Amino acid sequence: MVIDGIVSSPLRRHQSLKKQWGELGSCSTVINRHRYLLTALLLLGFLCTVYLYFAVTLGARNNSSCYGLTGNDKAICQAISKGKLKLF
Repeated sequence: MVIDGIVSSPLRRHQSLKKQWGELGSCSTVINRHRYLLTALLLLGFLCTVYLYFAVTLGARNNSSCYGLTGNDKAICQAISKGKLKLF
């Protein structure tokens, strides 16, 4: 059948993967070949960490639930959200 010729056997795929892994060389070779990509990934990880830190710390201070209120209503809303206002 035609399908049998298209689909390779698991043994053939395993040998192909071993061959590809062998062609890569040692870990130091892979690191040297992809130094730019690894540096970019490390920088991206660092920048994402800094962004998340500030998003969480500065975002917690923003009272978005009181957005759009003015005057006395806003003051009451902020007092309730901070737990400073006791109703009874």
